Amino acid sequence: MISRRKVMLGTAAALAAPQLMRVASAQDAPYIVGTLFPMAGPNAEYGEIFMAGATLGVDYVTKSKVLKRPIELRSVDSLSTPQGGAVGMSRLVNVDRADYVLLAFTGVCKAAAPIGGRAKTIMCNPGSVAPDLSGLSPYFWNMIPLVTKELDPLLTWMMSKSLKRVSAIYVDDPFGNGVMTALKPALAKAGGQMISTYPITPTEQVFTALAAKIRAENPDAVYFLSAGAQQVELVKQLRNNGITQQLVSAVGVNIPSILNLPEAKGLVFTDQATNWNSTDPLMKTFVENYRAKYNKDPMPYHLNFFNAIVLFGILASTLEKQGKPVNGDNLREQLLAQRKFALAGGTGEFDDVCDISLPVAVDEVTGDGKFKQIG
Repeated sequence: MISRRKVMLGTAAALAAPQLMRVASAQDAPYIVGTLFPMAGPNAEYGEIFMAGATLGVDYVTKSKVLKRPIELRSVDSLSTPQGGAVGMSRLVNVDRADYVLLAFTGVCKAAAPIGGRAKTIMCNPGSVAPDLSGLSPYFWNMIPLVTKELDPLLTWMMSKSLKRVSAIYVDDPFGNGVMTALKPALAKAGGQMISTYPITPTEQVFTALAAKIRAENPDAVYFLSAGAQQVELVKQLRNNGITQQLVSAVGVNIPSILNLPEAKGLVFTDQATNWNSTDPLMKTFVENYRAKYNKDPMPYHLNFFNAIVLFGILASTLEKQGKPVNGDNLREQLLAQRKFALAGGTGEFDDVCDISLPVAVDEVTGDGKFKQIG
């Protein structure tokens, strides 16, 4: 006859087994890294670049075996719109339960930040440079130098070339408006003059009349801000309608569709400084892995998104060793405790609001699908 004590012990063990299985499952479950990129439409080229960099980062962290748990990417199309950012971020935090989210595009970031902030999910931006992304949320990190850190080297170069009278064309969205807010006073402080500004809608594709106005003004340089397919049309139509002046822009032009555009030859832009021939072991590994996989040289955006995953690996590994949960509060606390990180391409240092500082370069499109550093 089975004793009542044995029955009770057996029942307790049976009840405890599922709980033990859940704990073990949680310990073995992958870290979920969400990606909120434009994967279709006029800005899909950026999404492909961002994803390639992030994938290389996951491959590197996985092979290095620094984490006890694997990393799994979960992707949502941001549509490069605020609505897409809000819907996508809601899915990543409420359905996918992401531990860390990579995102870009100013409107997307601004829409996603409150949602990620409420969930205490770290949002890492390696792709957008609008100044008003600084301090967006305690859980929002800028992994790329913001345009406020790009303007000084660019304007120094422009003034050295007597490019003082500037016309500006900018997309009328959070990105364009944010950059223009910083550019106007910075240009005046450097000794230049903004002689005209022209906002364009995000969907605008015909710029013939705009080119005629700027041609009549005869500025020394034309500074423009756009993205994706629109900026290709903008450069082509400016050049084909008589604008021979120096074209100047920001990091967003560093994509193949611009670098391979004949009309873009001589275009000058700011970007983070990179040396693909660096002997630094991490940089060498990144470049070699990218070339082996894609049979071409990487671009700075690839590097940024790779480094964003490497950073997660560094922080999560440290928390694992400390026996702390890998969550938003602990990731942020560890980031601010450490501040400086050896990343591919150099040391990145974060400030109090989690904005990174990295060396910035002035580059010129050479007309053969590449660019060279000129300042």
